Amino acid sequence: MMSLLVISLPLLPVVVMMTIRFRSSLLALCCRVCAGVLKLSHRKVCVSSTHAYVFSNCTHGQAQSVLLTFDLYSTTHATLSIGPQKGELLDEIVKREAPLMVLELGMHCGYASIRILRLLPPSGKLLAVELDPQTADRGEEIILVAGFKNPQVLTCSSAEAISSLSSHLGDSRLDLVLMDHDPEQYLPDLLALHRGKLLSAFCVVLINRALTSGAKDLLEYVTARPLSYSIGRQLDGMMELHCHMAVHSEGS
Repeated sequence: MMSLLVISLPLLPVVVMMTIRFRSSLLALCCRVCAGVLKLSHRKVCVSSTHAYVFSNCTHGQAQSVLLTFDLYSTTHATLSIGPQKGELLDEIVKREAPLMVLELGMHCGYASIRILRLLPPSGKLLAVELDPQTADRGEEIILVAGFKNPQVLTCSSAEAISSLSSHLGDSRLDLVLMDHDPEQYLPDLLALHRGKLLSAFCVVLINRALTSGAKDLLEYVTARPLSYSIGRQLDGMMELHCHMAVHSEGS
């Protein structure tokens, strides 16, 4: 018995360290899972409460009233909308570019969708993508409330939407892309759009939450390729990215 104890004692620190590391890894995994669940729950609450307030307090059929109601709500509540300041930057870009085809990744409650739709040229089109079915339904309803008929909304992941995008675009290409979904998907989605040759020669990509850790890969990628991309205006984490694919190939 004593010999067994003597032999086991040198192994004790190793066993203790392995136990601590295992428990730490398990705790970290549990924390990530709980954070994800809380984030999803908070998102659904934000969407439900925002939708209810805007639907009940705006003047139906008037896009400006819908936007002002969104803005009023955001003064006292957390929302997923980009808000009036970033919204004005979006307005300026839409007016300047006059895009004929716009892709919005991350529709949320439809705030940015409405800002875009009200400024598009007569032949301009918006294709909005939203992963969560409940959010997509409520966002689409708010777009209809704002007076825009037959909005094009895809309820799927950004990757799935991009893979089927050519069937929606036909011979057209994207002149403006708004990325406001999962920042970790920003770079993979930008590369997928390039591979599919879905962007027009001088497409503008407007990136929300560009300074978050999830968007780090995208920023490193585009800043390392100054002949293919240039960064335009930036405002409170929203960044304007100009693609110069007619000048330089994306893979260079």
